[in-house]
Amino acid sequence: MSKDTKLVLILLVIAVLLAGVPLFALKGADFGGSDDAGSQMIAEVHADYQPWFEPVLETIIGGELPGEVESLFFCLQTGIGVGIIAFIMGRFVERKKQEDKRAAGE
Repeated sequence: MSKDTKLVLILLVIAVLLAGVPLFALKGADFGGSDDAGSQMIAEVHADYQPWFEPVLETIIGGELPGEVESLFFCLQTGIGVGIIAFIMGRFVERKKQEDKRAAGE
């Protein structure tokens, strides 16, 4: 097994442990999101808080978006971001290969 493969496997194990250990170590803990915490703080600090505007899609459909649609939009946004990052990283790798090829040919 090469040195790089060992490093990747070690990093994967560490990532799994970072995600899994809190779930088992803190049984019964409430893992709330930052959106919920922010909404609660706004309610505590400004009980008379009124939003400045309504979201565009909620205005168009005349109600709140279903959770499945919100999840779909989040997944699409994530996919687009990952695609852009992968494209840029691929360009860097290919550029490095081309530079190495030119340096070896000279």
